[in-house]
Amino acid sequence: MSSLPLVFDAPSRGMPPRHLADLSVPERAEAVVELGEKPFRAKQLSHHYFSRLTVDPADMTDIPAGSREKLAGALLPPLLTEVRALSCDSGATRKTLWRAHDGTMLESVLMRYPDRATLCLSSQAGCGMACPFCATGQAGLDRNMSTAEIVDQVRSAAAVMRDGALPGPEGTPRPGRLSNIVFMGMGEPLANYRRVVDAVRRITEPAPQGLGISQRSVTVSTVGLAPAIRRLAGERMQVRLALSLHAPDDELRNELVPVNNRWPLAEVLDAARYYLECTGRRVSIEYALIRDMNDQPWRADLLAATLREHLGHLVHVNVIPLNPTPGSKWDASPKPAQREFVRRVNEGGVTCTVRDTRGQEIAAACGQLAGEQSG
Repeated sequence: MSSLPLVFDAPSRGMPPRHLADLSVPERAEAVVELGEKPFRAKQLSHHYFSRLTVDPADMTDIPAGSREKLAGALLPPLLTEVRALSCDSGATRKTLWRAHDGTMLESVLMRYPDRATLCLSSQAGCGMACPFCATGQAGLDRNMSTAEIVDQVRSAAAVMRDGALPGPEGTPRPGRLSNIVFMGMGEPLANYRRVVDAVRRITEPAPQGLGISQRSVTVSTVGLAPAIRRLAGERMQVRLALSLHAPDDELRNELVPVNNRWPLAEVLDAARYYLECTGRRVSIEYALIRDMNDQPWRADLLAATLREHLGHLVHVNVIPLNPTPGSKWDASPKPAQREFVRRVNEGGVTCTVRDTRGQEIAAACGQLAGEQSG
C-alpha cells in the first residue's frame, strides 16, 4: 500500500502560476493593490472571468488598456490549451483533451441533455488509487490540478454552452447553460482536498465572485478516503457525495479498489453515513459492473443489504456498464446480467438504476484520450 497517499494536500510539483480563480475575493483585492491598481479592479477582473467567461484583455474595455494588460498578465495567465476535442451522440457529447502549462495532459467531458448540461471534470492529472480496471488508475498520478485549473475547465464549458457550440440531443445547435458539475474525471478528488474544496466554492459562489452554479448541482466522487469524507462533511456544503464502491465485500473490493485495504468497507460506509447526517443529502453509490467479477446475483443481494444497514434509504445506486479500455482483461457485464443485478438491488429495498453511458466511441472512459496522446 505504499503507493497510496498517506496525507492529503501534499505539495504538488509543476503547479501553474497564481491565477484569479485561486484567490478568494479579499485576496483578489490584495493582489491588484500589489500591482499598483485600485482594489475595485479586482471586481472588474472577476466580472470578466466569472460572468463574461473571457480571459482576453481586449474584451475588458472598462479597464484602461495599460492596466488590463498588466492585470491579465499577472492574474489571468494561460492555464489550459485545447489539444483535441472529439464529439459524438449527434454532437451532444464533447470530450476535450487539455495541455497544462507544463505539458501535463488532462481531460473533461461536456454532455448536453434535454433538461441539463453536465461537465465531468478532472481534479488530478492521472490518479494514484491504482484501481486495475481504470485507465487513469493504471497510468499513475502525474500531479494535482490547481484550484484555477479545475475552475477553468468549468469556465470553458460554460462558454461553450453560452455560445451554442454544443448541440442538444436533437442535433440543433442553440445557446444553453451549464447546470451540473461532476468531479468524476481523472483523479481522486479527495486526494487533492483543499484545491477541490476551493474550486467548488469558486464554481458555486454567485457571480462575479464565482460561476454561480448551485452547490446542489455539484457531485464530488471518491473511491473511499474515509477521513476526507468526514472532513468534507465538516465544510457544510450541499454538494452530493458519490462513493465509488464497485464491490459489496472487502475481499473483492481490496482487489478492485486497493485503497480499501486501508479504509475497509464498513469504515467508508460509516463515513458516508456521517456525511449524509451532516448535510441531509442522499449519497450516490457508483458501481461499475464488470463481467464475471462483481455482477453475480448474490453480490447484488449483499450490496442492497449492506447499504440498507449503513445508509438506510437515503442512498441511490448508479450501475455503470464498464467502458473497457483497449487491451484490458476487464469487460462490461452482458445486458441480462446487468438487468438482473439492478432488479435484485431494487428488490432488496435500495433504489438502483443504470447510468446513461455517453461517448464510448470517443474513448470517454477516464484517461483513455490522454493515454492515447502520450503514446
